[in-house]
Amino acid sequence: MDFLDLIQSRTSYRGRYLPQPVPREDLRKIMEAGLGAPSGCNKQTTSLIAVDSPEVLARLKAVIDPPVAATAPAVICVLTQKIIAYRDRCYQVQDYAAAIENMLLAIKALGYESCWYEGHITDLDRIDLKMAEVLGVPEDYSLVCMLPVGRPAQEPQPSPAKKPFGERAWFNGFGSHEAGEGSGK
Repeated sequence: MDFLDLIQSRTSYRGRYLPQPVPREDLRKIMEAGLGAPSGCNKQTTSLIAVDSPEVLARLKAVIDPPVAATAPAVICVLTQKIIAYRDRCYQVQDYAAAIENMLLAIKALGYESCWYEGHITDLDRIDLKMAEVLGVPEDYSLVCMLPVGRPAQEPQPSPAKKPFGERAWFNGFGSHEAGEGSGK
C-alpha cells in the first residue's frame, strides 16, 4: 500500500480482535517506529511498554473500567517524562503524540488495527495510575496512552468524513481561496 493511502485508510478500531498473538518482532517494529518519531530538542521524553503476556494483559485489563480493547492480544502503553528542553519549555505532549501517530501507521502497515486510548485512561478516575502500578512504572513517568494491537475480528469501519480540504487548509494565508494546484478548486 502506498504510504499516503495508508495514512488515509487508518481508522480508530474499537471492535473485537482475533485471538492470534502478535509476534514480538512485529511489536518491536511498531515500537521502533514510535521511538523514531521527532522529539523536541531531542529530549526523548517518550518510553514504551509492550504487553503480550496473557497474565499481565489480564491484570492490566482488569483495571480498565469500563473495559476497552478487552480482546486485544497485545497492547503498547505509552509513557512520558516531563523533561525541560530549554527555559521552561517541555515538549512531552508533542513527543508522545508524534510517537503514537508513527506507531498507529506502523500497526496499520503490518496488517493490525488499533485505537488511541488516552482520555479514557487519564480521566478523573485515573485508570492510568492503576495501569502504571500493574506495570511497575516509576513515579517520574506518566502512563498517557494505551494502543491495543491485533488482527481485527470484523471489518474496520471507515473513518467519519473529514471536512473538505478548503475548509481546513489554505495556501498563502488563512482562508485564502487562491486557485491553484491542490487548493480544492
